[in-house]
Amino acid sequence: MLVPLDYYRILGLPIQVPGVETPGYAEQLKQAHRDRKEQLPRREYSEVATSARRQLIDEAYTVLSDPEERQKYDASFLAKAYELESAPADSSKGRGGLESSDSYLDPNTPSIDVPSEGFIGSLLILQELGEYELVLKLGLPVLSGSNISLKNGRFGDPKLVEADIILTLALACLELGREQWQGGKYENAAISLENGQEMLLREGLFPAVRGEMQADLYKLRPYRILELLALPETRGKERQRGLQLLQDMLQERGGIDGTGDDRSGLSVDDFLRFIQQLRSHLTAAEQQELFEAEARRPSAVATYLAVYALVARGFAARQPALIRRGQMLLTHLGRRQDVHLEQSVCSLLLGQTEDAAQSLELTQEQETLTFIRENSRNSPDLLPGLCLYAERWLQSEVFPHFRDLATAQASLKDYFADEQVQAYLEALPETTADEVNEWMVVPPPPNPVTIGLPQPTPRRDTAFMTTLRLDSNGASNGTPGKNPSLSSSAVSLATLPTAIRTSSSPDTAGPGRIRDRSRPSEDRSASGNGKRDDRSKLPVAARVRGLEPIETPPSRRSGVGRTGAKGKNPKLERLILLGVGGLLGLLLLWLLINSLRWMAGLFQTGPSLRGEQLSIQLDQSAIPIATQPTPEELGATGPINQAIAQGVLQKWFTIKSEALGSTHKVEKLPEILMDPALSLWQRRAEAARQENWYWEYDHSIKETGFEMSPTDPNRATIEAQVSETARLFENGQLSNTRDDNLRVQYQFVRQDGQWRIRDWVILP
Repeated sequence: MLVPLDYYRILGLPIQVPGVETPGYAEQLKQAHRDRKEQLPRREYSEVATSARRQLIDEAYTVLSDPEERQKYDASFLAKAYELESAPADSSKGRGGLESSDSYLDPNTPSIDVPSEGFIGSLLILQELGEYELVLKLGLPVLSGSNISLKNGRFGDPKLVEADIILTLALACLELGREQWQGGKYENAAISLENGQEMLLREGLFPAVRGEMQADLYKLRPYRILELLALPETRGKERQRGLQLLQDMLQERGGIDGTGDDRSGLSVDDFLRFIQQLRSHLTAAEQQELFEAEARRPSAVATYLAVYALVARGFAARQPALIRRGQMLLTHLGRRQDVHLEQSVCSLLLGQTEDAAQSLELTQEQETLTFIRENSRNSPDLLPGLCLYAERWLQSEVFPHFRDLATAQASLKDYFADEQVQAYLEALPETTADEVNEWMVVPPPPNPVTIGLPQPTPRRDTAFMTTLRLDSNGASNGTPGKNPSLSSSAVSLATLPTAIRTSSSPDTAGPGRIRDRSRPSEDRSASGNGKRDDRSKLPVAARVRGLEPIETPPSRRSGVGRTGAKGKNPKLERLILLGVGGLLGLLLLWLLINSLRWMAGLFQTGPSLRGEQLSIQLDQSAIPIATQPTPEELGATGPINQAIAQGVLQKWFTIKSEALGSTHKVEKLPEILMDPALSLWQRRAEAARQENWYWEYDHSIKETGFEMSPTDPNRATIEAQVSETARLFENGQLSNTRDDNLRVQYQFVRQDGQWRIRDWVILP
């Protein structure tokens, strides 16, 4: 059969000019032959594959080392090239009779004729030469169910050759995925790795190679997320897959600033840079949903980013209710960080100008305060400068981090002129404690992770959080194993030019004018009774609810009660009389009870029993005995232990034997597995049922170790020494057997009170 190889490529030598002998060529040929034989393939290959590869290398050396044979080969080499160039392109069978293999030959690519037994050797060499796509094109048709050449022993012992071909195809997927990763095609790389992994999982072969693929998929995941989220919003399905991958990473890490291991190789700092980079690919609504959920873990960083999303979306969509939610989040974040500038802007956008001024007084950002003061000259307060700062902050520091707002314009005048905004601000109630607690972030442990946030200080006027500090290392280079770098953007809160001018002055009259919503009106009556003026005549931002003082009732102004004319307290006298009367009553009751007992003893016959008498029923225990909970009941709520872990594994082995056994009970797999393992094994079990093959398994667990997740009580990692004996039956006939002794690391997830297996990796 023809394979797209030539003797020069097999030995790694350049093609020589026919009839011309290069000086030192013989020594170069010997060295190349020696090097190729010393470069042994992976140890997982059988001796059949290794021998076929070695025979091809020896054959190439024999032909090229003999001058006459080499001259004949060079002439034939050139003749074949011309023949293939003029041959019809639709030929589907080669000289070996293998369908769909020779059809992939490039007319301009030389080929050699190898026996069918040497096919696996040629695949090995092509894989070593980096021809991964060609290996897949040649090898996949051989494994297809319609091709019986492999089953009838044409390529050698089916049990050995099939495993060797599967290993070669899987390694081609692995290397092709890494090559695509290097080229920046991250989703294609993941598809290649998942195809190879699924192939090995379907056949139950080479767990170590599958572990390599899984490790690469974990490291590739951040790159895939960035690539998927950067797609146009019309590609909703792909972008949703990117968001799901992000959620999986956050769950495994325990949050944005969590310390869990998601096996991506990203440190906490690296992951923060990664989050910062992907923000520009998310809309304001997507960021709001993501970061609000993460803020409840709790996470100070997620809380801060949620505020950004709420303010941006609330301002752009004219929904001040969202800004109010962001203000509530800042209330709790401000207990540990200086976020007074953000609080001031939120108060301004809600028309609470007095609160905005008070927040400004607490900030330590002197540069920003200087800017606000300079732009508030000839004004009785800092409102003009604060309006200019808020508008510029929204335009340059907030909107650019959202893909749907990157080109939006921030105009306070248009915002306050909106009828929807005016209606909300008119009806804006006072913030209650319950409303604030609805968005409360639980305080962190004594030593919280505050990477990217300033350290809290004991004083109220803490240092202002200028930025969510993230290093700027440029765009991702796509190198496997390296952390994805980030763009140069950062969440800046205070970086402003020294002079800003705007055409929409907040001091102009009209609907856009902002007045204090928390200060009582200046048009109160001279009597000072605190009644409000006619608020309907004021601009919308000034229509606020007045606060009237609540006078303390006279009866509660003093901490002591009234006294009598002689200085005595009548309440105290009544208490003393009641106490004396109570004691006398108790004494009389005791005397009466003892008298009745004495009289009853005069008429009692028989021996008397002293002490409290027992009342025991034969059908009940004197002391109730609590039943010991079963391992399943303990596993539903409590931490995992060795008995629970072994029980889950035994259940998995039983269901696995049923799903891939002769009964093909595929419907039982969801009882013990969850994605991604569930999808893979469902496909494999369905293929077994359709193709009429099944496995018989014998399992045993020698030892089990377990470790609960430090951040999630519903996740655990289990390591077990598993012995598995398997027998493959095809059309009712035994076709393959294997006996494995493996160290396996399982990922357990508790779902609906039951532990399930999410995935596993074979350990070396």
